[in-house]
Amino acid sequence: MTRTALILIDWQQGFDDLDYWGNRNNPDAEVNGERLLKHWRAIGQPVFHVKHNSTEPQSRLHPDHPGNAFKPALAPIEGEVVYGKNVNSGFIGTSLEADLRAQGIARLVLCGITTDHCVNTTTRMAGNLGFDATIAADACATFDRNLPDGRVFAAELVHDVALASLNGEFATVKTVDQIIGSAS
Repeated sequence: MTRTALILIDWQQGFDDLDYWGNRNNPDAEVNGERLLKHWRAIGQPVFHVKHNSTEPQSRLHPDHPGNAFKPALAPIEGEVVYGKNVNSGFIGTSLEADLRAQGIARLVLCGITTDHCVNTTTRMAGNLGFDATIAADACATFDRNLPDGRVFAAELVHDVALASLNGEFATVKTVDQIIGSAS
């Protein structure tokens, strides 16, 4: 079996603060991410975690805020590498690319929060760097987004458009069931 790494992006407790972030889509994202993680561990494929360490002191993802911590069900276990970042891509300012290449890993499955920011940026970079990327659509989530003119775009629409912009160009978009079915 070709080694395929699971990249878990920003599964942090700070994203549970909906008063801070606003309306969110896909309430099952964590459950689906956990299913994917359990499967990856069970089949002995490599798992990597990416964590956002905001430089903004008021952010729920700042290292001094309790929200910076991983969600318990998606937290790393011994032997799983964690990459701290303070930009949207898990490849910028980390050794993620070098570590994947050193292990001969060319295929990636990505999931996390938020679909249109850190998941999107990391997935785009993975594709641009030549990795064969798959994004787990139902193991990602995002929030409503606003434009300066007052228009609000619902989280579900933002999520779907972000996935559509990745599919076929930077990655293949699949469900967790589809990914598990092909990785067994």
